[in-house]
Amino acid sequence: MTDRCFAAIITVSIVLSTSPAATAQTLSPASAAGGWVQPRTPDGQPDLGGVWTNGTLTPFERPAALGSKQFFTEEEAAAYVRQRIDGTDAPPPSASAPKEVNDRAYARIWQDKGNTLVATRRTSQVIDPPNGKVPPMTPEAQAKFEASHAYFKRHPADGPEDRSMWERCILFGGEGPPMLNEPINNNYQIVQTPGYVTIFVEMNHQARIIPLDGRPHSPQNMRFWSGDPRGHWEGNTLVVESTNFRSNGKNRFGTTYDGMTDDNLRVVERFTRTDPATIMYQATIVDPTVYTKPWTVELSMRERSTVLYEYACHEGNYGLSGILAGARAGEKAAAEKSK
Repeated sequence: MTDRCFAAIITVSIVLSTSPAATAQTLSPASAAGGWVQPRTPDGQPDLGGVWTNGTLTPFERPAALGSKQFFTEEEAAAYVRQRIDGTDAPPPSASAPKEVNDRAYARIWQDKGNTLVATRRTSQVIDPPNGKVPPMTPEAQAKFEASHAYFKRHPADGPEDRSMWERCILFGGEGPPMLNEPINNNYQIVQTPGYVTIFVEMNHQARIIPLDGRPHSPQNMRFWSGDPRGHWEGNTLVVESTNFRSNGKNRFGTTYDGMTDDNLRVVERFTRTDPATIMYQATIVDPTVYTKPWTVELSMRERSTVLYEYACHEGNYGLSGILAGARAGEKAAAEKSK
C-alpha cells in the first residue's frame, strides 16, 4: 500500500483443508500432502513459524438467502467467487448517497481479501452455531448496543473517543483475539522460542506474546486491549486462552462484524498446522453477559513467501484528524444553513 494509514478511515474462515467436512480437530498431521509430517522446532514444539495470511471471500456469517446450506457445491462456489469479486468495487461517493455508503466507497484495488472461498466450501466463517450466525445478545447487552449506536448517530465525532478503536489505531479485527480477516493487510508472522509463541500482526503492528510455561493469568485488575494470553499444546495443536480484556463495551471485531464485548470476554483459539502451507485456526468467543451462547469461527492461514511490512498506524494519525476536521466543517455548514 502506498499510504498504509488510509485503513484508519475505511470501514471489513478460511479453511484450506483436504475435505469439505474437515476441521482442525479431525485433520491428521500426516496430511494429504504426500504423507507430510508435522515439522518440529529445535525444542520439540510443532513448528508454526512463517508468514501467513487469512484473507478470504467467504462471508463472516451465512447470507440469509442460503438458509441452512452449510457448504457450496463446486459449481456454486465458483459462481459465488465471481459474484463477490464483481461486487467488491463500491460506487464512488456522491452527495445523494447515505453517509454509510460513502464511508465504504473503496475500489477493489484497496482491498486484499484474496480470490477464493474456503476449500471446504463452507458458506460462512461462523461454524457454531450451525446456522452460521452469531448468537443473539442478551437483552441487557442489546440495550447497551442500541444505546451506543444511537449516541454515535447524535455525536459521530465530538472528539477522538467517539470514533472506533480501529480508526484510532488502537485495535483492529485482525489483531484479535479472535483474529478475523479485514479488507486489507491480513498478514501475520509466527515466531517460536523456548517457552513462548509470538504472533506479529501486520495490522496494527502488534506483537501477541503467548507464554507456554503454565503461569496463571494476570490479576483481574490488569486489563489489556488484546487480552492476557496463556498457551499450551494439545498434541500438534496450540491452544491459547485469553482473558482480562479491556473491552469497555467496544467493538473488537473490526469491520468484519458489528458486535460488542465487555470485560467478561474469554477467547479460546486453536492453531493446527495441517500441511506445509496451511494452519487451521479456530476461535471460540465466550462472553455470557453479552451473548446468549458461545460461538466459534473457523479460518485458515495460508503461508506466504514474503516479509511482514510495518503498518504505520498510530493514534493522532492524519485520517483521524481529517475525520474530526470534517465533522467540524459539517457542523459549521449546518449552522449557517439554519440561520
